[in-house]
Amino acid sequence: MELATESGMDLQTLVTLTTGATLLACVLAVAGVHAYGRGRAQRAALIDRLSATPQLPPGGRRRRFRALDRRLRRTRLGRRLELRLAATGLDVTPGEFTAALLVAVAGLWLVGQAALAPFFGPIAGLLGVWAAVQFLTWQRQKRIERFINQLPELARILANATHAGLALRTAIGMAAEELEAPAGEELAQVAHQLALGASMDDALGELADRLPSRELVVLVTTLVLSHRAGGQVVSALRNLTETLEERKETRREIRTQLSQVNMTSYAVPVLGIGSLFLMNGVKDGALDRMTGSPLGQAAVVVAFALYAVGFVLIRRLSRIDV
Repeated sequence: MELATESGMDLQTLVTLTTGATLLACVLAVAGVHAYGRGRAQRAALIDRLSATPQLPPGGRRRRFRALDRRLRRTRLGRRLELRLAATGLDVTPGEFTAALLVAVAGLWLVGQAALAPFFGPIAGLLGVWAAVQFLTWQRQKRIERFINQLPELARILANATHAGLALRTAIGMAAEELEAPAGEELAQVAHQLALGASMDDALGELADRLPSRELVVLVTTLVLSHRAGGQVVSALRNLTETLEERKETRREIRTQLSQVNMTSYAVPVLGIGSLFLMNGVKDGALDRMTGSPLGQAAVVVAFALYAVGFVLIRRLSRIDV
């Protein structure tokens, strides 16, 4: 009898412990799900705030396609596009650029299909993507050229500030206030990174990565070595200022001499595309009949490939590194 009573008590204790452990596990599971949901909400809010803060100034325009922009920023391609847009200085988010690109590609697809032949629809869409990539490259190169033209003045301001006894961090902040865009904007970002605790090497290294050029690499190397070793930064910057002035004039002369060659590189594919419209205008439906066979389609693809090769070769041959 006593053994049965003890067994019943042990069983009741086991049931009680199991019930308590189950209730505790349920409470912890509910708390975990609640914490996870709150963390996701805070993360989404932080992403929205960080996405809007550097790109939406007070009184600026309202951003569109924010959901698409958030999804793009989570992908590798979206992050690369964000860096590329930041290097161009355009006030456009990755989501807005992608949406505009999709609309442009769809429009060119329909125009090529209606104006020429159905076969030219995908080709027109691909040309739209290529044109968008070339536009970003042109904007980035344009910003780099403007920044390079400001480097002599930047080196002069840094030399005068350090000669007056100011620290290099303070000199960079002063240059950011005095110089116009794009040098002022880029240096303001460097000063902001330094204020947040980033090292001089990392902040200037990111600047060189955003706007790659030999002149900027030389300036960054000079500043980093002088800051690290404590050398004569004033004399080094003044000597660098004279060198940058000479390189600026040399680059201007070379760009003037090669302007006709650069225009020829763009004229070659334009003439090829114009010949298609001319052919279709002379005899209506000629392109549709030509692309109706696999041989004609292959000929069109080979022709476009040759135009692309000619464009690349002309650009390569006219590139002179100074």
